[in-house]
Amino acid sequence: MRVFHLSDLHIGLKLLNRDLREDQEYILGRIVELAAEKKPDVVLIAGDIYDKSVPSAEAVEVFDDFIEKMRDALPEDAAIMLISGNHDSAARVDCFRGVLSKQNLYLIGQPPRREGEFMEKVTIRDAWGAVHFYLLPFVKPSMVREIVGYEADGRNLSYHEAVRKLIEREKIDETERNVFVSHQFYVPAGKEASEVERMDSEIRTVGNIDEVGAELLSVFDYAALGHIHKPMRAGSDRARYCGTPLAVSVSEAGQKKEVLMVDLLEKGNVLVTGLPLTPLREVRIVRGELEEVLGQGSEDYVTVILTDQVDHDVIDMRERLHLAFPNLLEIRREAGKRTDYEREIDREVLLDPFALCSLFLKDMDEQDREIITDVINSVKGAV
Repeated sequence: MRVFHLSDLHIGLKLLNRDLREDQEYILGRIVELAAEKKPDVVLIAGDIYDKSVPSAEAVEVFDDFIEKMRDALPEDAAIMLISGNHDSAARVDCFRGVLSKQNLYLIGQPPRREGEFMEKVTIRDAWGAVHFYLLPFVKPSMVREIVGYEADGRNLSYHEAVRKLIEREKIDETERNVFVSHQFYVPAGKEASEVERMDSEIRTVGNIDEVGAELLSVFDYAALGHIHKPMRAGSDRARYCGTPLAVSVSEAGQKKEVLMVDLLEKGNVLVTGLPLTPLREVRIVRGELEEVLGQGSEDYVTVILTDQVDHDVIDMRERLHLAFPNLLEIRREAGKRTDYEREIDREVLLDPFALCSLFLKDMDEQDREIITDVINSVKGAV
């Protein structure tokens, strides 16, 4: 059985106020072409279909067009399966869930929340037998506490414990092939959450309270993961983040994007192949003195970092740069002691909202700290 693994489309996103609709339509069209060529039996989209929980009419139009073209490109009996991510509205993704599933289109927005409810499980058969797809949308412990429980003192379980209990409820038959589709922050065994490289466009929680141990994924033959924007393994070749199909932040400049093609053969035999995606325009960082930078003009989305030690006429400088780079994102000046763009990003990340709150709220006890952490993470999620 052949599977396409996608995630984090973020349809409707603007990159530093640049409308990416043309770029997104182009890359989604390229994915459709790959599907027509490779003929997958299943297409998985592991969350963050849209960039906003209430997407614009234009974003919905782009997504609708993509699904229609993908449906036409696939074999007649192929299935498309999607889950909601933390950027999506679970209720909106869930709309017409029962009707669409009869058309081999599974849009799963809500996780199981009440007794008697379980993960959406889709079973498809091939020459080697059944493949069971378990679809788990983005979940917070508070969303599922009715079925996974909570701590003795009434607090919600950790993200890790909540996901562990959700998986254990499924009573998975490990003698058959099982695929998991999930949108969470899985941390490889033996690694700290802080060691996992994150992109600027990802929502992060204070204290990485949303981390889930990737060892929970070992019961599956393949885990199709979403949420991390850079292609990476979650500790295993068979637990993968495919990343965004298109760079959606400057921190992704230079990343090679891809669709993951997963061939599920007999039990225990899984082949994963990355199919490269070339965008209409790259996202790049160009650094150097003004005259040197101007000689590198292009149509790409560019952040310019000027290293000149002398001041330039601001209006003239901007006009010349905009002529050289019609899709200029921003202009930065490199301070004498700053060595690279990444260091500036690291410096900004260190401005922790929790730490700033702690400066003003003295003598907080454990309960106070939990309340502040929950408020900050809720605000981040809403934004």
